[in-house]
Amino acid sequence: MAKNLMDFVMGSLVFFIVGYALMMGGDYHGLFGTEGFLLLGGYYDVGKYLQFFWMLVFCATSATIVAGAVAERLKFSSYLVYSTLVCAVVYPIFGHWMWGGGWLSQLGALDFAGSGVVHAIGGFVGLAGALVLGPRFGKVVDGKPRVIPGHSMTLAALGTFILWFGWFGFNPGSTFSAHELRIAIIAVNTNLAAAAGGLTAVLITFLKTRRWDLGMALNGVLAGLVAVTCSCAWIEGWAAVVIGLIGGALMYAGVNFFESRGVDDPVGAVSVHGINGIWGLLSLGIFADGTYQGVVGLLYGGGFAQLISQLMAASVAIIWAFGMGYLIFKGMDLVYGIRVSPEEEISGLDVPEHGGQAYPDFIQMNR
Repeated sequence: MAKNLMDFVMGSLVFFIVGYALMMGGDYHGLFGTEGFLLLGGYYDVGKYLQFFWMLVFCATSATIVAGAVAERLKFSSYLVYSTLVCAVVYPIFGHWMWGGGWLSQLGALDFAGSGVVHAIGGFVGLAGALVLGPRFGKVVDGKPRVIPGHSMTLAALGTFILWFGWFGFNPGSTFSAHELRIAIIAVNTNLAAAAGGLTAVLITFLKTRRWDLGMALNGVLAGLVAVTCSCAWIEGWAAVVIGLIGGALMYAGVNFFESRGVDDPVGAVSVHGINGIWGLLSLGIFADGTYQGVVGLLYGGGFAQLISQLMAASVAIIWAFGMGYLIFKGMDLVYGIRVSPEEEISGLDVPEHGGQAYPDFIQMNR
C-alpha cells in the first residue's frame, strides 16, 4: 500500500517538474522534449493541463507495476529512489519516442493506450528489480521454487474487478473525447480480450493441475487487458478475442518460465505486463483492420510494414526498460544495498519499515 501510494506521490511531483517536458515538450532530434518544465507557460493552455494529467496517471501506473515484482524484500527508501527515476526519466523518454513525436513514432510505431509505453516498460523494469534482489526467503527449497500463498484472494479479486472497470477509462479515455463513437469499439474490444484472457488462463491451469485456479484466472484477465491496450482502437472484435486468448496463454507460460529460472515475481507482474505488453505491440501489426486512421496490419493486406515498426518498438522497449531498470537497482545495491535484512523479511516489513501493522489485532507468526 505504501509503495503504490508513493508512486503517485512521487510521480505527481517529478513528472510535473521534469517528466512531462521530456515526454511531450516539443522534440529534440527525436530523442526527448525540451519545453514545459514545471508546466511553465502552460497556465492558459487547458489542453496542456489535460495532457499532463492523463500522461501523469499513465506514468504512475507504469511505475507501480514494479511494486509487485519486488514485493516483500526491497527497502522502502530504495523504492522511493526507483520510483522517482522511473517517473522522471525512464517512462517519459520512451513515452516521447512513441507518443511525443520521437524517433519510434517517426518510424511508424503505434501504441494506442500503452501496451508498450506503460505496461512493457513497467514489466521489464520489474524483471530487472527481481533479478537484482533475488528470490524471497523460503521461495526456493532444495533448488526448487515453492508457492508462497498470497495475502488475500478476496482483495486480489476485488483489485482485478476494479482494474477491469478502470480499463474502460484507460482505453476508451485515450480518445480524449466522449463524443468520439470509436470508444464503443474500444470498450468492446477491451472487454472481450479481458474475458478471453481469463478463460484461457483458468482452462490451461485446470488441464495442468485439475484445479480451477482463481489467481491464474485473475492474472489472465489482466493479461488480456494489457495485450489489447495497444490495438484496441484498430481491430475487430474477433481479433480482440484472439489477442486475449493468446495473452492468457503467454501469461501462464511466462509465470512458469520465470519460476523455473529462479526469478521470484510474487504477483506475476513481468508475465502480465512485460510479456503481454510486447505481445500487444506486435498484435497491432497483425490485426489492424484499416478502418481507423488508415492503420492496416498483415492479415488485412497491409504487408509487413506496420509489423516491422511494431517489432522495432517492442525490441527497444525491452532493451530500454530492462537496461535502465538494471542500472537503477544494481547501482543502488552496489552503493548501499537495497534488500532488507533476513530478520526483517521473515517478520514482514510492516513494523520495521513502516512502524505499524496492517492488521494489528492479528497474531504475528513467522513463516
